[in-house]
Amino acid sequence: MSEKRAITVLVVDDHPVVRDGLKAIISSEPDMEVVGDVGTGGDAVAAYFALRPAVVLMDLLLPDIRGTEAIKRICQKSANAQIIVLTTVDGDAEIYRAIEAGARGYLLKDMVRHELIQAIRQVSAGQRYIPAQVGARIAENFPPPDITSREIEVLQRIASGLRNKEVAHQLRISEATVNAHIKHILVKLNATDRTHAVMIALRRGIIHL
Repeated sequence: MSEKRAITVLVVDDHPVVRDGLKAIISSEPDMEVVGDVGTGGDAVAAYFALRPAVVLMDLLLPDIRGTEAIKRICQKSANAQIIVLTTVDGDAEIYRAIEAGARGYLLKDMVRHELIQAIRQVSAGQRYIPAQVGARIAENFPPPDITSREIEVLQRIASGLRNKEVAHQLRISEATVNAHIKHILVKLNATDRTHAVMIALRRGIIHL
C-alpha cells in the first residue's frame, strides 16, 4: 500500500444511523479515515478546528444552525476548508447558498456510494464536485432570483399563514409596503399569486417551513 497519508473525514449529520452508515462506507476505503462524527452545526465548527480533517461531509438540516451557516463559519476562518454538502435538500437556492458559503461539493443522499467516494477524493485534491443532477438543478433556474432578505421575511410569514396586514404588523411596516414586496416577489418568481409564490419558494429552498 502507498505511504500517502489517509484522507481524513469529519461526518456531520443529526441522525446517528446515517453517521454510522457513512462511517462504514468511508472506513472501508484503504486511503480514508473518519476522524470524527457530530450531530449539530455548532459541534461541526468546533470539531473542524479541533481535528482539521481533509474533508467535511455536511448535512444542511441540523437541529441548531443550518449546515450552510456552519460552512460559512468554518470558511470565514479557514479559507482552504474542503466541505462537501450531503443532504436531501435539492432546491437550487439552497445549492447556491451552500456554494457561496464555501462548499466545494454538493451531493444528494440518494446518490450511489461510488459517487460519494469519488467526491471525497476529488475535493480532498482541491477540486470541486458538482454532479450532473445537481448541475442540472442549478441550470434550470439560472440566474438565481434576486430575492432580498426583506422579501424572504415576507414570504416566510405568508408561508406560515399570515395575511398581509398581519405580516405588516409583525415586520413593523405598512400594509402597502407588504403589498409592494409581494408584487416584486411574484415578478421575480414568475408566480401567479401568493400561494403559488410560496410553493415555488419552498420547492427551490428560498424559504423553509
